[in-house]
Amino acid sequence: MQMLEIRPRPVEIRDAGCAACKEPLGFDFTFAFQPIVDVQTRSIYAYESLVRGVNGEGAAEVLGLVNDGNRYRFDQGCRIRSIFLAQRLGMKTRISINFLPNAVYQPELCIRTTIAAAVAANFPLEQIIFEVTESEQILEPGKLLSIFNYYRKRGFATAIDDFGAGYAGLGLLTDFQPDIIKIDIKLVRDIDSNPVKQAVVEGILLTTRKLGVKVIAEGVETRAEAKWFKANGIHLMQGYYFARPGFESLPTVSNWDFD
Repeated sequence: MQMLEIRPRPVEIRDAGCAACKEPLGFDFTFAFQPIVDVQTRSIYAYESLVRGVNGEGAAEVLGLVNDGNRYRFDQGCRIRSIFLAQRLGMKTRISINFLPNAVYQPELCIRTTIAAAVAANFPLEQIIFEVTESEQILEPGKLLSIFNYYRKRGFATAIDDFGAGYAGLGLLTDFQPDIIKIDIKLVRDIDSNPVKQAVVEGILLTTRKLGVKVIAEGVETRAEAKWFKANGIHLMQGYYFARPGFESLPTVSNWDFD
């Protein structure tokens, strides 16, 4: 695999967190941002922060450089850099930051860097969403639940990404009810014409409504998919139909045509 170009960057937080997350990572990275839209108000609800190489390399190439030795430092760096980049770009909405469930050691210690970055960037804590992906196997479910509970106690919103296609599914939802779940793209794709997917998603929606959990349909690529979700009461959506990720930028939404 070709190594990413290492581009010097200033260290924004020098006195937060532990010594482990201050060690050199060995590669550089940045972010693209993709809007999560509210189709009811025709506004941007949040931007998801998506890791990228400094020359625009995709997330897979960057994540391929992450290993057991640098996973923790990478996870901490993602939080700090995405918040500062959002601040530099003038983000006024929520920001959704992915975290690696197997990288966080102690939430009380690890969250200091996030809080310090948010305070330094003047970014409200209540506008930060932490989302965990179901596509990564959760090695210690009990630890993940403690992390979720700690985030909630400190005022952060929580989300489960890729819901319906990962390791935890409804089992995780039984133990912890996040603020948001994001329905996996595999369930979203062609849902307007697939009765099996419709039945599965309708079951998820019934459950989340009873639990008071918000739902985001991610990976929406067609007008028909957007129409189906809106008709079924889902107003938060994300996908190429509305906007592609903007490399170190905040793209606007130009396509609202699905009424």
